[in-house]
Amino acid sequence: MFNNRRLLNQSEINKFLNSNKSWILKDNGIERTLSFTKYMNGIEFINKLAIKAEELNHHPDLIVGWCKVQVRFSTHDLGGISTFDLEMAESSDSFFNLLNN
Repeated sequence: MFNNRRLLNQSEINKFLNSNKSWILKDNGIERTLSFTKYMNGIEFINKLAIKAEELNHHPDLIVGWCKVQVRFSTHDLGGISTFDLEMAESSDSFFNLLNN
């Protein structure tokens, strides 16, 4: 999807957020809280996301609760939000939609 890892400018971040209303900008990263109908769907989501994270070597911060998973992406070594964060966010949305339908 995204060919190279690079820091995004504010305009690019805003464009993503305007098109993906479930994601918010917070503390130099993007995050979303996902609600699942079953606890194990959230765990399956995490497992799918972990495989994608390993493929890109770009790992999220996760908080797991009862039928909820908070996902956060930021590219720490670049000091902001990168193309990989958006790719991972889009993968998160796809996995969520797959498991919650």
